[in-house]
Amino acid sequence: MSDRDNLKTYPSLSRTPRHVGFIMDGNGRWAKARNLPRHLGHRAGMENVRRILRAAVEFGVPIVTLYAFSTENWQRPQSEVSGILDLLREALANEINELDANSVQLRHMGNWENLPPDIQECFRTATAQTQHNERLIMNIAFNYGGRQEIIAAVRDIVREGIPPEAITEEVFAAHLYTAGQPDPDLIIRTSGEMRVSNFMIWQGAYAEYYVTPVLWPDFDKDEFYKALETFAHRERRYGGIRPA
Repeated sequence: MSDRDNLKTYPSLSRTPRHVGFIMDGNGRWAKARNLPRHLGHRAGMENVRRILRAAVEFGVPIVTLYAFSTENWQRPQSEVSGILDLLREALANEINELDANSVQLRHMGNWENLPPDIQECFRTATAQTQHNERLIMNIAFNYGGRQEIIAAVRDIVREGIPPEAITEEVFAAHLYTAGQPDPDLIIRTSGEMRVSNFMIWQGAYAEYYVTPVLWPDFDKDEFYKALETFAHRERRYGGIRPA
C-alpha cells in the first residue's frame, strides 16, 4: 500500500458491520489475465489480506472471516494445492508476530482432517499466541465447508447427549466454529460469481451480500469502503416489514 493510500480519508459510515465474511475469489483469473502462473495469483491474494486487515481496523470492523480453502478445493491439481499449503505455512510462520503486535486474534475455522500435521501445529501455535488479542478477530476458514460444519455440530450435540427438545438455535450456534461470535452482517464475494459456495450457510442466513466483479488481488481499501457504504444504506428487516 502506498503512502498516498494510507493518508486518504473516508467519510464516516452511518453503520458498520460487526462481522464481515470474505469469499476471496479470482486469484487464478487475476494471474491468467497477466499471463502468470496460478500460484502467483494466490500469492497476490495472500498479500492483499494484509491490506484488507489494515482497512478493517481503520473502518472499525471488529471481526473478519476469510474463506481461504474449502473442503472441495482438495479436488484441484495437486501442484496448486501444494502451493496453497506452502503459502499458508509461510503466512503462519512469517506474519504471526506482526499480527500479535497489532492485537489481531487468529482463529481457525474448519476440519483438521486432511491438514498436514505441521500446519495443524502452526495453527495451534498461532491461535494460542494471539488468543487474548482484542483489536481484530480474524477467522481463517481453511479446509472449511458450511455443510461439513453443520454435520460436525450435529455430531457434537449427539455426543453430548443433549435431548432433542433442548436443541435451540442458540444451542446449535454454540457448536459451530463461530461459537461466541456474532453472525456476519455482510458477506463480500469478489470476482462476480453469484453463489455462496458452501460458505457460512447457517451464520449467513440474514447476512447482506455484496458481489463485485473485482478480482480478489485487486480488491483494495477503496473497494472495501464501497462495500461498507452499500451495507450502511441497506434496510435490514430480518423477514419483517418496514414500519409504516
